[in-house]
Amino acid sequence: MSPTCLIVVPTLNEAAHIAHLLDGLLVEAETMDARIVVADGGSTDGTPDIAGDYAARHERISLIHNPKRIQSAAINLAARQFGDGIDYLIRIDAHGTYPADYCRKLVAEAERLGADSVVVPMTTVGRSLFQRAVATAQNSLVGTGGSEHRTGKTARQVEHGHHALMAMEAFRAVGGYDETFRFNEDAELDFRLTRAGYTIWLTDATGMIYYPRATVKGLFKQYFGYGGGRARNILKHRMTPRLRQMAPLVILPAVLLALLSFFHWIFLVPLAGWCLACLILGAVATKQHFDDYGVPLIQAPLVGLAAMIMHFAWSSGFWLHLMGRVTSRQSAA
Repeated sequence: MSPTCLIVVPTLNEAAHIAHLLDGLLVEAETMDARIVVADGGSTDGTPDIAGDYAARHERISLIHNPKRIQSAAINLAARQFGDGIDYLIRIDAHGTYPADYCRKLVAEAERLGADSVVVPMTTVGRSLFQRAVATAQNSLVGTGGSEHRTGKTARQVEHGHHALMAMEAFRAVGGYDETFRFNEDAELDFRLTRAGYTIWLTDATGMIYYPRATVKGLFKQYFGYGGGRARNILKHRMTPRLRQMAPLVILPAVLLALLSFFHWIFLVPLAGWCLACLILGAVATKQHFDDYGVPLIQAPLVGLAAMIMHFAWSSGFWLHLMGRVTSRQSAA
């Protein structure tokens, strides 16, 4: 008997992508006898109308309203309403591109390995000039610090990766996503999964393409949230962060220290060293990837700048969340 699957697509203003995505997923759902659930968080661009039309025409598609708006709540809601009797939960990000056999490959890997979760490598691709620079940074050491599911394909057991498939039994056993996390909810869930003895497998059998933020403001906001989410995760579980996660923590202090350069130039040295390192590593990344991501070597400084935005935003989000937590505790005392 074939395993049963629930494919969940959280959406928020994805009118430009949802129809194409559902067309592809329908082919897989028919083959796998799976259900697709679009959990919309209150889109105002017509996404619910498009998804509703698909649901009216295809019995395999359901549209539900996600009042909490965030992705973690969307997945949990779909799992509660449609998860009974389901073997595997597959999470699809609406702002991505997937191979035609993506879901089938995930299930085949889970069945072959007996894994409780299968995560995938994520290749970032940009369309605009700035997006391509961000993509180059995110696919390289300068932007990710060597994160395995970002910088290359490898197959091995890991502690965290880009969420793709989870055994419904494991997902429910640990309580699903923590809906108080707007960012970093995937890493937080992976921590609970591994702590409970469940296995997470990074596959090289398939992967996805992700399109990054197209503006400086959007990129900063995203990474500010990532930093705050990481701080919250560390505080919740008393975790010890890895070296690559700790490295960006020095960025905000370096920027603040530079304000003292009015008194002596030596206070600029940490900031200048970081900027130089980003520019050099950005140039290295551009040379390695410019054929793949369409970023000519002359645009290497923009890759370094994109990395600086990511680092500074992450560091700021982390420290501000930490300081807010300390302040709230002092007020409560």
